[in-house]
Amino acid sequence: MYIKTIGHYINGQHTSGTGSRYSQVFNPATGQVQAQLNNANAVDVEAAISAAQAAFAEWSATPALRRSRIMFKFKALLDEHADDLAKAISLEHGKTISDARGEVTRGIEVVEFACGMPQLMKGDYNDQVGTGIDTYSMRQPLGVVAGITPFNFPIMVPLWMIPMALATGNTFVLKPSEKTPSASLMIADLLAQAGLPAGVFNLVNGDKEAVDVLLQDKRIQAISFVGSTPIAEHIYSTGSKNGKRVQALGGAKNHLIVMPDADLDQVADALIGAAFGSAGERCMAISVAVTVGNVADALIAKLSEKVQSITIDQGLNEQADMGPLVSAEHYAKVKAYVDLGVAEGATLVIDGRAYQHQGYEQGYFLAPCLFDHVKKNMRIYQEEIFGPVLSVVRATSFEEALQLVNDHEFGNGVAIFTRDGEIAREFTQRVQAGMVGVNVAIPVPIAFHSFGGWKRSLFGDHHIYGSEGMRFYTRLKTTTSRWPAGNKAAGAEFVMPTMK
Repeated sequence: MYIKTIGHYINGQHTSGTGSRYSQVFNPATGQVQAQLNNANAVDVEAAISAAQAAFAEWSATPALRRSRIMFKFKALLDEHADDLAKAISLEHGKTISDARGEVTRGIEVVEFACGMPQLMKGDYNDQVGTGIDTYSMRQPLGVVAGITPFNFPIMVPLWMIPMALATGNTFVLKPSEKTPSASLMIADLLAQAGLPAGVFNLVNGDKEAVDVLLQDKRIQAISFVGSTPIAEHIYSTGSKNGKRVQALGGAKNHLIVMPDADLDQVADALIGAAFGSAGERCMAISVAVTVGNVADALIAKLSEKVQSITIDQGLNEQADMGPLVSAEHYAKVKAYVDLGVAEGATLVIDGRAYQHQGYEQGYFLAPCLFDHVKKNMRIYQEEIFGPVLSVVRATSFEEALQLVNDHEFGNGVAIFTRDGEIAREFTQRVQAGMVGVNVAIPVPIAFHSFGGWKRSLFGDHHIYGSEGMRFYTRLKTTTSRWPAGNKAAGAEFVMPTMK
């Protein structure tokens, strides 16, 4: 059987690379190898950086309107090829085709936002701040910037970075996940079709060897990263030590607080989708439901009933609600967490470990798992599982529930379901998390806001995309100018200048 080889995209050309190491790309539904991936070595990564460095001067000098027009064309091409992109995502990640289309749509929204970059980058001007003196500010691009993106959103997360960086005048090197490389290479082709000059966008596939070059090369001015907290912390500390601007988004343990007055049917539907959609492989997935008062038994009964109606299948089935996990290794990791929860004494109400999908017995399918009576000292509560595992923690009061959220090391996303506006407002004001939902289970901000967490869910000063993204990819320059009249010499001034 023919197995394609996936390489890199450097200086406007697809290339097989010079590296001698290869890894395998699997179809998670079948467990079969569908491609081999050339892992970039230092020579490949340095070639990509060199191409981006060479392209920077001309691209940064390109009028912002012209850059935006390329983004407009890129957006139209993404719309045109949305189904192809979604299929590529599903075949390598395993998520359902409908979920993959949603991912593409959310990525396109950031491109739409970036099309307005000429307005966003407008500076400030003040005339006559002193006698004959004017002051104005402008935002300018950084240079060559890089993105390191995760397996679970191979289109959306790169599109959080690429359009923002390019529209502000930077050139870009992308290192996507080695598990889901194909969709990102399609982005490269669509950018070229949109008229992006060669070298402005480059892509290297690979692993830690490629990442280390990006972290150490002095030509890289900034790095954006999305992934697990240990890697995010490493990216942040190493990149910062090497003088780079870094935004590194890490892990999560997203809680949903269920107040006694909440509509439990609405809550159950929200939890089913937020916990088990995309097989739980979302950084915004709800993995903990905190029930307040005596609603836990009723909620668990409803969840147990609704789980039975979830359609599990390979991702290209239009009727599927949930597909397989991304890899055999990740399947084993998530299953081990379920084993651990049982050993820790939590009550496993729904056990999906024995599930096998007929006709796809070698696929990485794990059915939904639901724990009750989870305690805050258990590892299944403390650690990010990143799979279809939902834990129910019982709290006696709103204050106890809020304290659980605020005490956790992660502060990515959080939600509350209630009919009480006062409680909802109190929650949004006091909760220590970067993204908050009120009767919204997955509160991912729209593109003209920004995405990011608190505490150990984010390393760096800036959230991603939106106005925060524009600021991350640019730096401020302020000019103070005076045009002396005639040939009058002002004489030397030895004191701190003040405006008169």
